[in-house]
Amino acid sequence: MPHSHSDHMAHSKKIKVLVVNKFYYRRGGDCTYTLNLEQLLRDNGHEVAVFAMQYPENISSAYSGYFATEVNFGNGVIGKLKALGRTMGLGGIKRQFARLLSDFNPDVVHLNNIHSYLSPVLAAMAHSRGIKVVWTLHDYKLACPSYSCLCQGRTCEKCFTGMKTGVVQHRCMKGSLIASITAWAEAMRWNRNTLQRNTDTFICPSQFMAEAMARAGFSRDKLVTLNNFMPGHNATQQTDGTGNKGYCCYVGRLSPEKGVETLLKAAGEAGIELRVAGGGPMHDELASRYGSNRITFLGMQGRDNVEQLLRGAAVSVMPSECYENNPLSVIESLCLGTPVVGARIGGIPELISTADGLLFESGNSNSLKQALLTATQTSWDRNGIAQRASLRFNPDTHYRQLVKIYGEHSTLT
Repeated sequence: MPHSHSDHMAHSKKIKVLVVNKFYYRRGGDCTYTLNLEQLLRDNGHEVAVFAMQYPENISSAYSGYFATEVNFGNGVIGKLKALGRTMGLGGIKRQFARLLSDFNPDVVHLNNIHSYLSPVLAAMAHSRGIKVVWTLHDYKLACPSYSCLCQGRTCEKCFTGMKTGVVQHRCMKGSLIASITAWAEAMRWNRNTLQRNTDTFICPSQFMAEAMARAGFSRDKLVTLNNFMPGHNATQQTDGTGNKGYCCYVGRLSPEKGVETLLKAAGEAGIELRVAGGGPMHDELASRYGSNRITFLGMQGRDNVEQLLRGAAVSVMPSECYENNPLSVIESLCLGTPVVGARIGGIPELISTADGLLFESGNSNSLKQALLTATQTSWDRNGIAQRASLRFNPDTHYRQLVKIYGEHSTLT
């Protein structure tokens, strides 16, 4: 490590952090976390820079001049080749990132979701300059080339070990041979040894994720479990009595692995009112098949509307049929005092104690129906739910653990 760097860390009170994510707007949980993280660090007096891919929907940033040029896997053969080059760390991305590293000179590079549209080459570049690299894992991409640990609709860990050829064999990426070969090539280029050599710490938002990474051969010394956090919710807001208007709700993407169809069947059989917020590939089909006076599809909703929807619900439901990591919609629901009915899969059970909701067997609509009937007939202590969640998913708690991971001992009291 160059001298100047360690001296800089020893003498400065607040370390400088470069936060990296492929998109820079509230697109999914990874993006939401990235923006919340940037704000959390700024609120605690850190200098923060950002690196992402240029994209029309990005929010403005003082650092957008450094951003990687946009690539698009859909843009014909040339576009696909450029995108493939990007995953390998080719094209202009190295030049763009190097310029930011030199100009900002961070102590820590905090990576988030960087696959496909950015590249793990960023970890290697930061590491080669003696900069600490911390990587928050928002999906299972480092263990499973297709992100989801799903093969033909079923959970799968075949690629956790070995040559990961299953992704090509079963066309796990979008059912496409080209996309699956790309994912396989990326997994070979950025294999476990390369990733571990260039990353100081992998932050796993759930214990389940940490165990999965360990099963995939990653060293436990490099894995730290740190839940996501929810900014700006105040447990005392609950006492306004707006909760429980008698409906159940789902907030999230409408895609097969989210288990929404299982939920729609269960809600229909249970005869309960269900409100579904979110978009996705299955939206139109599900809305036309299941929409009724009891089941309403609200489409994509802004943050305030989602908060209102969750706050008013008797329960919110997380019916996933894939290895969820640490879903923000569950955390947000609990912080608002709304109990959660969750599938017993992935990191979901870690979030839901018996005082905060119920678990059911993932993919089993009968099990879900029973859980919904029980949950809607239970009188929950909504203030208690909100208070426990607000303590557990508090920004200050998250920040204290984060600076330990960054190694910033000088400001820890």
